Amino acid sequence: MSVEHTYTVEIRWTGDRGTGTSNYRVYGREHEVISEGRPTILGSADPAFRGDPTRWNPEQLLLASLSQCHLLWYLHLCAVHGVVVTSYVDRPVGTMTETAEGGHFTAAVLRPQVQVVAAKMVDKALALHGDAHRACFIANSVNFPVTHDPAVSVAA
Repeated sequence: MSVEHTYTVEIRWTGDRGTGTSNYRVYGREHEVISEGRPTILGSADPAFRGDPTRWNPEQLLLASLSQCHLLWYLHLCAVHGVVVTSYVDRPVGTMTETAEGGHFTAAVLRPQVQVVAAKMVDKALALHGDAHRACFIANSVNFPVTHDPAVSVAA
């Protein structure tokens, strides 16, 4: 049985500085990511592509989506398997290669730092990262490798 889910957002360009896109160097890359009932995300291009460094860029949002999906699956699997997680912090790194045709991500590495309540849970906590990776909708949707380098410790 398959279930189809549909997601919508609105992307609104706010970077018209009075002359539209009359010249590559004159228009702003600023935009808003909008979804009803949620706070607006202020976006731009990466600063390397004339973007605003104080706003989120699509590359960061893709990396965040990968990390969030892994986190949510991981916490679910830990709860189902009796692994009690008390802390989870990920600082993922994504690599993109710019080419003459555009560019593409070549890899993402998730680096979750997890704390559990008991030493007997550490091995299972580590193993469940593989299961979370296989279940992650976002990781299953990209065409570049997503790996994980987790660390698990016991909460004091």
